[in-house]
Order: sequence, then structure tokens, then C-alpha cells
Amino acid sequence: MKRLFFRLVLTVLFAAAALAGIGWWYSGQPLGVARGATEFTVSRGAGMRQAADAIARAGVGVYPPLLTWLARLTGRARQVKAGCYEVRAGITPWQLIHKLEAGEVSQASVLLLEGWTFRQVRAALEKHPDLLPDTTNLADDQLLARIGAGEKHLEGLFFPDTYTFDKKSSALAVFVRAYRAMATRLGDEWRTRDANLPLKAPYEALVLASIVEKETGRGEDRTRIANVFINRLRVGWPLQTDPTVIYGMGEKFDGNLRRQDLQTDTPWNTYTRKGLPPTPIAMPGRESLRATLHPEGGDMMYFVACGGNGGSEFSRTLAEHNRAVDRCQRNRGAAKK
Repeated sequence: MKRLFFRLVLTVLFAAAALAGIGWWYSGQPLGVARGATEFTVSRGAGMRQAADAIARAGVGVYPPLLTWLARLTGRARQVKAGCYEVRAGITPWQLIHKLEAGEVSQASVLLLEGWTFRQVRAALEKHPDLLPDTTNLADDQLLARIGAGEKHLEGLFFPDTYTFDKKSSALAVFVRAYRAMATRLGDEWRTRDANLPLKAPYEALVLASIVEKETGRGEDRTRIANVFINRLRVGWPLQTDPTVIYGMGEKFDGNLRRQDLQTDTPWNTYTRKGLPPTPIAMPGRESLRATLHPEGGDMMYFVACGGNGGSEFSRTLAEHNRAVDRCQRNRGAAKK
């Protein structure tokens, strides 16, 4: 009886050693991957077996029960992180388990450009293939509440930048990051603003910075353009800037701004109304925020886009401005010939 028991113990130990050996051998074997590289998603709350099944369905040459057993044997089965993963041919089961444990999810990015409107921002985030469009059905007031905004309008509230994120992340999370980034940048510039600017609050600076962003064709002109608008606000002149009129026209704008459009009143028409429009008209970048709150000094009251390099010509008086307009138009006519 003792001899039988001893043999049974030896058999169990031998089997365990054999399984351990197989597991050790298997853990280091390169796996085949369909098309050489593939992605799979581990759902939130999924265990190691569900993860292994998802990996196999994606075209990775794993045997789910064996991969699960190996993860459990090494105490890593409970450490699986949810997310989207990318794997390439040659990865081993052990590397795969480590990847799941470490949460080495694949990443993507989205670029939000200076001068974009909120409509463009929303389209970029909600149509991004690597973001979950969890804001698609939210009305503007609902989205404002979800991002924790105290403002009443979404335009201009998001900072233009490149945002990197884990694939299959929430679009709302990127909205929140971009909103907080703008609040931080605007707050930093507001705290160090020049003295005696005719701006009562950071939001007014944001509105004006969005106009500076849309009016600037050449970076070095930003502080001078900001100065013209600041000077006009100081003396109570209308800003008379075309981008605000275009914004107020919305989908009616067909690419051609007519005299009638300049005379048609909307809340954003800075020809028919003095002061700032009620909201930003686009996303200003860091340089436009800075230029608005640290404008170049001087008494320039006018500017006109002139030349093929996107630059502007600045004037103190209407007579000077009219001459500049005439000169720029003649130069454009000569260039066309």
C-alpha cells in the first residue's frame, strides 16, 4: 500500500513537472498573428479567459485555455487591464500576459487646430475611429454640464493641441482635457496681462483672442492686430472685423462676403454693433491669447491684409488706411497679371 501511494505521488509530481515544463516551453514560443499585426479589445470587467478568447478571435495563434492556465499559474490572471491592444507576429504568450498585466494599451492621437470652430472640434472627436462617440447625442447644454463648464456657449472653450489617448477611450474625456487646458492657458495669460486693458474678464479676452486668431495671416502680426482691436475698444469704435460677420451668418455664408452681409445685423456683426461679440468665434491658440493680453503698444487704428505672405499693413488714420487699401488692391491686381 505504501509502495502504491509512493508511486502515485511520484506520478503526480512527474505530471506536475511535465505540465510546468510544457508551460515554461509554451510561454516563450513566438505566436502567429493574422496579417502580421492585429488589435483586440479587452472589455472592462473581463477576466483572463474572456481576454484570451478575444485574443484568439482577433487572429492571434493562442490556445485560450493554455494561456489562461499559464496566467493563473504565475498569479497574473487577476491583473488583466481593459483596453485596446496591438500585437505583432512573434510575440510570446509570456509577453502577451505581461502586456495585459501592465495595461500596455495601444494609443492614438487627435489634432485640434487653431482657428477651428466648435462644430469642427466636435466632428474631429466624435468621428475619430479610435474614440468612443459617447457625446454624439448630447445637446450643447448637456455637454457643457458634462465637461464642468460654467459658460453658456461651447465655442472657443477648447485648447487647440495634439491630444494622445488610449484607443477606445471616451470622446468626452478628450473634451474635458481640452476644456481644462484652455482654462489653464487663459488663466495663466490673464494673471500676467498688461495693465489697463479694456477687458473685464478672462472670457472677454477669449472672445477677442478668437478674433485675433481668425484675422492673423502672419504670426508676427498678432500683437499689432490685437493692438488695433484694443485701441478700438478703448475709444468705443466698432471692431469691424469680417470673421465675426461670417460666423454670425453660419451656414448662409457661401464663401463670398458681400456689402449687404456687412449691413445685416446679427449678434456677431461687429460692423452694426460696437464692442465684443457675445461669444468667441473659434479656438484661439496660445500665441493669440498672449497677443491679446500683451498687445504691441502704439496708436494704430486700422489694418488691411496686404501681400501674398499673409501679412497686414497698419495705419493710424482713415486717410492712411484708404491709401494702404488702394495700394494693396493695386498690388494684387498687378500680381494677377
